[in-house]
Amino acid sequence: MDANKLHPYPINPKYSKRVAYFSMEYAIDQALKTYSGGLGFLAGSHMHSAYDLKQNVIGIGILWKFGYYDQVRNADNSMGVLFQEKIYSFLEDSGIMVPVYINKHQVYVKALYLPPHVFGTAPLFFLTTDIPENDYLAQTITYKLYDADTAARIAQNIVLGIGGAKVIEALGGAEIYHMNEAHALPLIFHLYNQLGQSSDAIRQKLVFTTHTPEKAGNEEHDIFLLDKMGFFGSLSLDEARAITGENGQMFNHSLVALRFAKVANGVSQLHGRVSREMWKNYVGVCEIKAITNSQNSTYWSDKAMNEALADGDDDRLKHRKKHLKKRLIQLIADQTGKMFDKDAIIIVWARRFAEYKRADLIKRDITRFNKLISQTDKKVQIVWAGKPYPSDYNAISLFNHLVQSSKHLPNCAVLTGYELGLSSLLKKGADVWLNTPRRPREASGTSGMSAAMNGAVNLTISDGWIPEFARHGENAFVLPIADTRQPIDQQDNFDNQNLMDMLENDILPLYYDKPDQWFEIVKNSMRDVMPYFDSARMADEYYELYNQ
Repeated sequence: MDANKLHPYPINPKYSKRVAYFSMEYAIDQALKTYSGGLGFLAGSHMHSAYDLKQNVIGIGILWKFGYYDQVRNADNSMGVLFQEKIYSFLEDSGIMVPVYINKHQVYVKALYLPPHVFGTAPLFFLTTDIPENDYLAQTITYKLYDADTAARIAQNIVLGIGGAKVIEALGGAEIYHMNEAHALPLIFHLYNQLGQSSDAIRQKLVFTTHTPEKAGNEEHDIFLLDKMGFFGSLSLDEARAITGENGQMFNHSLVALRFAKVANGVSQLHGRVSREMWKNYVGVCEIKAITNSQNSTYWSDKAMNEALADGDDDRLKHRKKHLKKRLIQLIADQTGKMFDKDAIIIVWARRFAEYKRADLIKRDITRFNKLISQTDKKVQIVWAGKPYPSDYNAISLFNHLVQSSKHLPNCAVLTGYELGLSSLLKKGADVWLNTPRRPREASGTSGMSAAMNGAVNLTISDGWIPEFARHGENAFVLPIADTRQPIDQQDNFDNQNLMDMLENDILPLYYDKPDQWFEIVKNSMRDVMPYFDSARMADEYYELYNQ
């Protein structure tokens, strides 16, 4: 492929340094199933804004034959997991195919090209091993995002890191390699040989974004298994130990990324502080800054709502919000057979289903919850949505509990298929966007940004991006901060009590009895989320990071 044709737009001189951006997932468009959650949503918005700003960025990802999974319903409405083949006619053959070695077997990696004009992104290359040149086992490497099999996950890292690096070299190379999380870590061992076996040379080229303080998000694997799989490229195990400083049996991917990056960043100011505290006692860790995540407003925000807000036309803004709310109500009816009331408040909890995000926090005091949803004077309607990891049976059990317990509640609904399309519809139709993680475990929480862009008021724990945005009672409602020294159940009780108090004493009286005041909060939220939490700011800040 002609490298000069990669960017069919003139590069802005401010962003001329070529950056190769490695991410295991990208949420680009509903039609392209290459993501699971927030990591992909962030990468997708980044690629959209890189295009808008005409940056010299190339995205490297993996083409997942079966996506993450399709979330479906079983006969009893419990959650089902469907792996269905995805076919994309809009991807082009780049003509680039490179070899990698996995478990001492040569595996060919083919790069498919997503041209910028298709979805309005920087050029993206999606890697696949599902080609006739490979045997069946090698073909399956790129079947499922975050495969539950450990060896498959390691193989995916090798494909992304080493395969992706070789694709970039075939395209003329890059000045900066940006790892969006540590999944592409084998990249550094490839660069080590390419750059004269100099760790310092790698540090001049590598930038790392860490996304979570959660242990599950900072992978560790048996170093002997990694060596056997070919994770370290052509380096011996002793050489890998020597340059990474990992001398035990377990190899920490994030720690090694922090040791090889010239600079790293957390994804909110609070997460930056948490990350610095988390890694401060480890030797050789680079400086960890913070670039707060954001979302691409061109993609996420409703144009008609924004125009009405800019024109100061309250009636038009209200009418548009009501219309979007009706569209959500139609979908709820289609999926669940429940007809929500367009004039009653709709509260939405929707995000990746992880235990610490506490989807069921609002139900913790079941007596109080039942009283809340049975009242008729200030009617409350609640929607849940989210996709648990398909092997996280605790999360699936919680999802199914919400389905079964709300089955006969006419104003509670659990929706399936939480991808970009449903996410957008929920944000545009919600009155309140509920966010209930255990602080400080939510690194960013970007869904609340795009919700605010669409007139949904955040009701939230003070975590992630929220401390940088929220003015309690003016553009959001923020719960008091729990004492993290207390046992988990006491923190949950504290947060539940404050959540219910805030709903009953602040939000519902405002929404129903003082609608003009409520509408001012809606408008403040829409105004205040822009422009800082638009990804143009974020993409610009990343280039500042690259140039340090």
